[in-house]
Amino acid sequence: MKSNKQSKFKIIWGFIDKSKTFFTISIISSLLITLINMTIPKVISVSVDSIIGNMPVTSGLVQDIIDMLGGITVLKNELWITAVLVMGLGLCMAVLRYINLYFNTKGAETLSETMRNRLFEKIERLPYEWHMKNQTGDIIQRCTSDTETIRTFIAEQLTEVFKIIIIIICALVFLFSVSVPIAIIALVSVPVIIGYSFIFYSKISRHFTECDENEGLLSAIAQENLTGVRVVRAFGKEKYEKEKFEKQNIKYTETWMRLCRLLALFWGTGDLISGLQVMLVLLVGTVLCVRGGLTTGNLIAAISYNGLLTWPVRRLGRILSEMSKAGVSIARIGYIMNSEDEQDSNKNIKPDMHGDIVFENVSFAYDSNTVLNDINLTVKGGTVLGILGGTGSGKSTVTLLLSRLYRLSEGCGRITVGGVDINDIPSDYLRSNIGIVLQEPYLFSRTVAENIGITRDKYTLEEIKRVSGIACLDESVSEFTKGYDTEVGERGVTLSGGQKQRAAIARILMQKAPIMIFDDSLSAVDAETDEKIREALQKNFGDSTVIIISHRISTLMNADNIIVLDKGRIIEQGNHDKLVERGGLYSRIFAMQTGLEA
Repeated sequence: MKSNKQSKFKIIWGFIDKSKTFFTISIISSLLITLINMTIPKVISVSVDSIIGNMPVTSGLVQDIIDMLGGITVLKNELWITAVLVMGLGLCMAVLRYINLYFNTKGAETLSETMRNRLFEKIERLPYEWHMKNQTGDIIQRCTSDTETIRTFIAEQLTEVFKIIIIIICALVFLFSVSVPIAIIALVSVPVIIGYSFIFYSKISRHFTECDENEGLLSAIAQENLTGVRVVRAFGKEKYEKEKFEKQNIKYTETWMRLCRLLALFWGTGDLISGLQVMLVLLVGTVLCVRGGLTTGNLIAAISYNGLLTWPVRRLGRILSEMSKAGVSIARIGYIMNSEDEQDSNKNIKPDMHGDIVFENVSFAYDSNTVLNDINLTVKGGTVLGILGGTGSGKSTVTLLLSRLYRLSEGCGRITVGGVDINDIPSDYLRSNIGIVLQEPYLFSRTVAENIGITRDKYTLEEIKRVSGIACLDESVSEFTKGYDTEVGERGVTLSGGQKQRAAIARILMQKAPIMIFDDSLSAVDAETDEKIREALQKNFGDSTVIIISHRISTLMNADNIIVLDKGRIIEQGNHDKLVERGGLYSRIFAMQTGLEA
């Protein structure tokens, strides 16, 4: 499959697509504010020199405007006209600032919404293997903190770049029209600050990367502890986990302190350069004014324009430094967006999933650790397969490969259902027809009924109660105050291990899948309940193909076929009676579990 890597620019452009109109309106209003800002010092200059004073108007455009307002004599006698003009400009600026703020905020929130939606959509499309290699806390941090960094940069800084460039150009044009010497002095600091900012930008990116990575590790530790709070409390590891969190927190804080020292140096130096420039402009302007080379009004205008020039130049330098932080966040989000989606079938074959399941010379390894080695197995449609084996023998891997959560590499065999290679079956069709109950089932932070009915778009309470009765869960739920409307908490924390397993079994029965997999799903229930559930399940399997993985032979003994796995190989196969008679590993385990060996 061809690589589909996107550059940082393409990633951001893809996110900003829905916000372009809002940001464009915001930028235009900002530019109009800038032009009005540039006009006000000129109005003040003319008012001081020509209306209050007696200096002639030198600008033809200004003279035309004065003539439109009634002439210089009228303005001298009616000073309120000039005041109304300034107030009108101020009112226009207020309206434009409202428009600017509203549409900028609208664009920022739309951008944030788009980023969250597209990141979540992308994460949903990423393969199971990718999720196993990346920490949940770090993924969450990329989708929250990093998206907020990008939103802030685009909404508050990148859009401001256009405004800053226009301000700098206009300020210099107006400043040159007032005084060429002052304009040249003001201009000298611009390349100095911008050049210094670029040098700083190249050095600070690494520090922002360290901060983001350490924040991701901190989030991962917090997420693990909140998720595994029961284990932490059960083993009394609160102190250990607290110290572990504090150690990472200290490291994260120290990283930020190093970054803050660099930022303080950068901002302090930039402010020093800007301050020296302002003082120099004021000094030269005062000397020119005293010597008659500059009018009082023009001095006031020059100082105002220099102030309008100094702030944007300093701001532009800071934006360049913030760009390094945003660049790191874009790269971290780019890692998610550039990760390869789960590959799906182009053939779109949808076979009858009640057919035979066949493993042909299947071998599989996690990285370099071989788990399955040359597995050949046929599971007849509508029959029950039992799988027995020690820890790490590859029992669960068989089911993960069947549901294609992990893909077989080229030359490592193939798996077929109804004669069709599972790689040619669309993943949504394949997985919607395979129901899995894990040893540690995952329950969502919803009600009992919602967790059981999650595999169906519509269901009734009667259906929920029926499958719960088969899973021996109905009696437990009836004791809850709110019954099936009881919230189970995050990961089903309010339920016992056995209750969670039984809820997961009820969920798979609601799915009515042609293939059902029970991965050690009765390990947390007592032997008596285990037997009741097995008897009830056997009556409700229907024509489904069932795969049962268990360490208990009593759970497997009624299966049509049983395989024994050891170090990734099938070492025994047959029904319960034949395997007991054979006197192999299955027979020895059976003897130990039933007490016959003793």
